[in-house]
Amino acid sequence: EERPVESGGGSVLAGGSLTLSCAASAYSASRWCMGWWRQAPGKEREGVAVISTAGGTLYGDSVKGRFTISQDDARNTVYLQMNNLKAEDTAKYYCAAVGALVCLSTDWLTENRWHIWGQGTHVNVSS
Repeated sequence: EERPVESGGGSVLAGGSLTLSCAASAYSASRWCMGWWRQAPGKEREGVAVISTAGGTLYGDSVKGRFTISQDDARNTVYLQMNNLKAEDTAKYYCAAVGALVCLSTDWLTENRWHIWGQGTHVNVSS
């Protein structure tokens, strides 16, 4: 099964910005939503953001007001614009697909509801 492919990770100073991309053409159909999760060293994976087929979005509390999820018109690529980055944003970021019925419900934060995951891309924020 084709996995989403993340890119754009790297190192940045605190206060800086970074944009992640996710190639997800296999999940552009309306029955899928896409989102981003992250896992910091020694911590559980955390839901970051999700976007519906119509462009509705939800965010994890720790990134609200700083991160923006978006997708291109064909829904082949999903982006995560990360601004005002903090050291605690350091993590491996994963792009993933979830069924459309889940994506704008509170279930979006339930990791095992997500269908398929990319390999991840590292983001390191130094202070």
